[in-house]
Amino acid sequence: MVNNNKFKAFYSDMITCTQCTRLVSFREKIAKEKRKQYINEEYWGKPVPGYGDINAKILFVGLAPAAHGGNRTGRVFTGDKSADFLMKCMHYTGLSNQINSDYRDDGLKLKNAYMTAMLKCVPPKDKPTAGELKTCFSYFNQEMELLKKLRTIVALGKIAFDGTLKYFKQFDDLKIKEFPFGHGKSYKMPNGIDLIGCYHPSPRNVNTGKLDFEMMTDLFNNIQ
Repeated sequence: MVNNNKFKAFYSDMITCTQCTRLVSFREKIAKEKRKQYINEEYWGKPVPGYGDINAKILFVGLAPAAHGGNRTGRVFTGDKSADFLMKCMHYTGLSNQINSDYRDDGLKLKNAYMTAMLKCVPPKDKPTAGELKTCFSYFNQEMELLKKLRTIVALGKIAFDGTLKYFKQFDDLKIKEFPFGHGKSYKMPNGIDLIGCYHPSPRNVNTGKLDFEMMTDLFNNIQ
């Protein structure tokens, strides 16, 4: 069994991180200015921890918290349109106990799944710099060390996919160009973990039809 105390200690330290000046400034600016519909809420405005089943065999990796989603609620893929679509698909395929992901204390539980982001702070225009990704990479490394039972990683979007490949490249001479990203593309990593590409559940992809409910739920059913 994975020790939950180790996760708590790790995240307690992580949420105090101030290494990336641009990200600290932006996350705090958003938390202060707020969006009108959330004007009476207290924003999280700090690095956002992962969550879910710490003994999970499946890890979902996104890019970063959303400005008025994770940066507001303090939980990745929570309180925004991407979360609404993602959790609808996860609930349908038995990966979560409920269809909504609204707040940290909303009763959501993931089943055999864990959720995190490659970058722990919201970046301006959803575009982190290479330096910011490199700085935050140590936190992803630590999460991977704690998640002892993983068998499958679902990378939600190309940046998360490439970041996960870079993780495995530390231990083996992988050539990242030989692993092109695509929805449903699956690759066996040197340690036996399956890395699967998945279009990000953003409104940009869902509203244009690049990703739909059937595509996402088919992928989720196939990894279980």
